[in-house]
Amino acid sequence: MILPRFNLGLDDQRVLLGVLRFVNVLIVAGSGLCAYWARHDTYYVPDHYLVAIAIGGLLSANYFQIGKLYRFESLYRLAVQFGALTATWIAVIVTLLLIAYFGKVSSEFSRIWAGYWFVSAFLLLMITRGVFSLLLHRWCLQGWLTYNIVVVGAGEIGARLIQHLSRQRGGGIRVLGLFDDRKTRIPKSVGDIPVLGSIDDLLLFVRSHRVDQVVIAISPTAGHRLEALLQSLETVAADVTLCPDAAAFELPNMGYGDVGGIPMLIMQKPPLTGWNRVAKGIEDRVFAFTLLMALWPLLIAIGMAIKLTSPGPILFTQRRYGFNNNEITILKFRSMRWDSTDGHEQSDHTKRNDPRVTPIGALLRRSSLDELPQLINVLLGDM
Repeated sequence: MILPRFNLGLDDQRVLLGVLRFVNVLIVAGSGLCAYWARHDTYYVPDHYLVAIAIGGLLSANYFQIGKLYRFESLYRLAVQFGALTATWIAVIVTLLLIAYFGKVSSEFSRIWAGYWFVSAFLLLMITRGVFSLLLHRWCLQGWLTYNIVVVGAGEIGARLIQHLSRQRGGGIRVLGLFDDRKTRIPKSVGDIPVLGSIDDLLLFVRSHRVDQVVIAISPTAGHRLEALLQSLETVAADVTLCPDAAAFELPNMGYGDVGGIPMLIMQKPPLTGWNRVAKGIEDRVFAFTLLMALWPLLIAIGMAIKLTSPGPILFTQRRYGFNNNEITILKFRSMRWDSTDGHEQSDHTKRNDPRVTPIGALLRRSSLDELPQLINVLLGDM
């Protein structure tokens, strides 16, 4: 029996992840409404509660994306999912509480309702992740989510490809067999994968089996052989791809692009671009703001201790070089006597038992608390 074409291609992954995103937002919003009904025993929900629920849904959608909860390969690993979900849901809660506090509207909301909402949404999100992961495992075992490939070429590149795929876990990829037109030096199998015949045998094989991709694993320098293979495979109703040569197995997987229509393997790219850069900037600022709000008593205490034990300012600036060798100016708590600095940076590097370091400064350095003002740099976008 030939199963329907339902594989782990990018389009199918996006559909499943889109469904999961929708369900997650629905859980957050629905649990907020149900929590209100449970607390107040009425179906009428005031507008400010609806606004809070909507903000919670929006925050969860963005924070879950930032927390990498929608990576398909991670959905099989429940422990990873539960850990990331716990951290991101705490971030959502903290952000909602900070918005309510600084918006001076926290007194307008029931604390019992908020507790019902946060706990019920978290439990439902956990259950949903667990069920989704179990379904993925079941569908893969039944073949519904298995991505079936055949490999053309039983030489060195084909053998390395088989070895690489055999080490993958949870990817849902199944190699049905190997095919090779050569008459000599052809093994009967590579690992557990049998060599099933020639290219003519492959053309018959794809008619009676569900094949999602044909991977050509021969050297790209074999121009005439590669051209003949592509002509033979023109009628195959599956994706036909070319596996890079042996060196590509040692290279980082950064994706593919093109220059003037010529496909190019991307070897290196900036760590953050486009919307990823915007999202990371928002994440960093929210994190820095949250820590500053939580640690402000400690920051004030350190500042007072520095001011009372030695003359001079509380902070000093230090120039460093960041990404792309851009110069940045960071803030630190002053840990040395003021006459030992020029107000911007240390005149020379400190050494063990440096007499210029104040007693409070020595404690700050040992505990790295002198670095705390750098949260301001993060909040301002300097770091």
